Amino acid sequence: MSHQEQRDLIQAGQGFIAALDQSGGSTPKALAAYGVDAKAFSSDAEMFDMIHAMRSRIVRSSDFTGSKVVGAILFEDTMDRDFDGQPAPQYLWQQRGVVPFLKVDKGLQDTAEDVQLLKPMPDLDSVLQRAAALGIFGTKMRSVIHGANREGISQIVAEQFEIGAQIIAQGLTPILEPEISITIADKPDAENILRDTLLSHLDALPADQTVMLKLTLPETANLYSSLCQHPRVLSVVALSGGYSRAEANARLSKNSKMIASFSRALTEGLSADQTDAEFDRTLGQTIDEIYRASIAG
Repeated sequence: MSHQEQRDLIQAGQGFIAALDQSGGSTPKALAAYGVDAKAFSSDAEMFDMIHAMRSRIVRSSDFTGSKVVGAILFEDTMDRDFDGQPAPQYLWQQRGVVPFLKVDKGLQDTAEDVQLLKPMPDLDSVLQRAAALGIFGTKMRSVIHGANREGISQIVAEQFEIGAQIIAQGLTPILEPEISITIADKPDAENILRDTLLSHLDALPADQTVMLKLTLPETANLYSSLCQHPRVLSVVALSGGYSRAEANARLSKNSKMIASFSRALTEGLSADQTDAEFDRTLGQTIDEIYRASIAG
């Protein structure tokens, strides 16, 4: 499995990254949107079997290939499972040409200084070693900004880069994700502070280290262009953050050099009771829309 080939595919940015990484807390909501009621499962094990069946259906769909979907972010449970009898990360790359990533965070701490930092990850090194052995290219970890608080944003960015260094040390590429909530009144101010704080950390990175960034779509188009062009940044991807797919795509198409990394916006319109033909047609249209918005500009 060529690490350089994968790196080149991500850097070229001719497609988007599918976020298939709902974990324990968000899986019931994802299943409900897919038409699977909570009464359909009576344990976490059954719930994870059902979400895996949904993900299997997505990744095996005819349009889910590296020509438009350049990467996919997996939850740890998915990384340890198979698609079509092959370990999930290897299936993605070898059969679909899609670069595999792993969500590594354990969720969020309570809000302080208008941000939610990451919960501790004491077993991170062992998870990273296992991920690397399975062919995972990179990781993702999400923390959240709830206000234009300079001190809070400084803390959140410092933590992302600190853990990012630990990930790089294990040979993987980290996606740093300091999400800005789309509902806050001072979102433009928070975005300016975040951009400047990220730039100062990027400038301090050693020359042989690169990271990816996953950011909320900004109020001002191309606000993050300096991040997209930074020599320490492999790619800047956008989260849908609660926007509808139409709104997320419209915003994304105004930001050149940013590509999508959508979760809920990717699965919008998919249903467990669709025939395979209906499912593939719906997903194919969605993939095409997100792809076009990602490569616009």
